[in-house]
Amino acid sequence: MPPAADGPDSRLAESLLAFWADAGVDAMLLDAPLDRIEAGKIAPPPRPAPIAAPVAPVARAGQPDISGAVAQAKAAAAAAADLDALVAAIAAFEGCPLRFEGAATKAVVYRGDPQAPVMVIGEGPGAEEDIQGKPFVGRAGKLLDRMVAAAGLEDRVFITNTVFWRPPGNRTPTPAEQAVCAPFLERIIALVRPKMLLLAGGASAKSLLKREEGILSMRGRWFEWRASDGAMELPAMPTLHPAFLLRQPGAKKRAWADLLTLTERLDRPERPH
Repeated sequence: MPPAADGPDSRLAESLLAFWADAGVDAMLLDAPLDRIEAGKIAPPPRPAPIAAPVAPVARAGQPDISGAVAQAKAAAAAAADLDALVAAIAAFEGCPLRFEGAATKAVVYRGDPQAPVMVIGEGPGAEEDIQGKPFVGRAGKLLDRMVAAAGLEDRVFITNTVFWRPPGNRTPTPAEQAVCAPFLERIIALVRPKMLLLAGGASAKSLLKREEGILSMRGRWFEWRASDGAMELPAMPTLHPAFLLRQPGAKKRAWADLLTLTERLDRPERPH
């Protein structure tokens, strides 16, 4: 999207809007007060007679049929025996429209140690990630690296996203785009076999956990991620996205608390059998 006009008022408004959007707010109050008690005393007008449904179903706008693309992604992911083969399969995949809309270069799949015990899953690549071909390498990624290192997780994380191509204008990926890429993401998790997941941002948490709460409600809590076939379950913690922390520095202490909680569980001695 085009940058907002420079000035403290515009930056404050942009920051507040981003805060409430990440918190899950999708409605605003009316401009004028409304006495709903008095309004409730007025009988509503009679409902119009129902209109017969058309014989042929009409596809809803914004809800494309992705079943074919998902099936192709599942087949390609299942055929990949290792990460290198999976990266090649993702690079060759043409079923996600983001490949032709926002991405300027190749697919952005992962960075980090494939043997790492923690997998960080963000939302999608940005401009810098698109250029370098690796996730979380821009300003938000540098902040993530500093926080991970401070929490004692340096060289213990594997980083990827819910989609592998940059959405136009760095917008949030749609649920349909995430669903098309989900078979590849599940295969990544199956191949890496981390001990736990750190879900960065609301779009990642909602997609992986199939929940509708805002990130401020989910962050810092443990959930169970389950593969679509039920073959694998992992503890997963949602946290605030580093890009959000750059806009709202006061929220860094919450994300820091999340990282400490995750590290404590990761390093907790296993109970004897």
